[in-house]
Amino acid sequence: MTLKKIHHVAIICSDYARSKRFYTEVLGLRVLAENYRAARDSYKLDLALPDGGQVELFSFSKAPPRPSYPEAQGLRHLAFEVDDVHAWVERLNGLGVAVEPVRLDEYTDRRFVFFADPDSLPIELYESKRAAP
Repeated sequence: MTLKKIHHVAIICSDYARSKRFYTEVLGLRVLAENYRAARDSYKLDLALPDGGQVELFSFSKAPPRPSYPEAQGLRHLAFEVDDVHAWVERLNGLGVAVEPVRLDEYTDRRFVFFADPDSLPIELYESKRAAP
């Protein structure tokens, strides 16, 4: 018996419309389903990743803010593989998203960069191939 892949990552946001726009328009994820759950006064948005995985975006009216800086125990960040980190940095900057400096993973020689979603959830973009020497 083995685990096959990550099926989805669930994110609770503070402002549903703002986060929906960020994940669909900024990151380009495709909407699979959007449901309003009246009993919870909550939205659930299922977003598709190109590899078949999903991001589930939830809204809950009284969710506490995420602890951060210094980093708290628990999930550290969400990482996506991309072909070209620098192209993504240009795109994000053009959309007004603050991006940290691009770094090089000393163990894999791959570029990566961090930025945050509208609720300060750290997101990493990790380049799929080694950096040119």
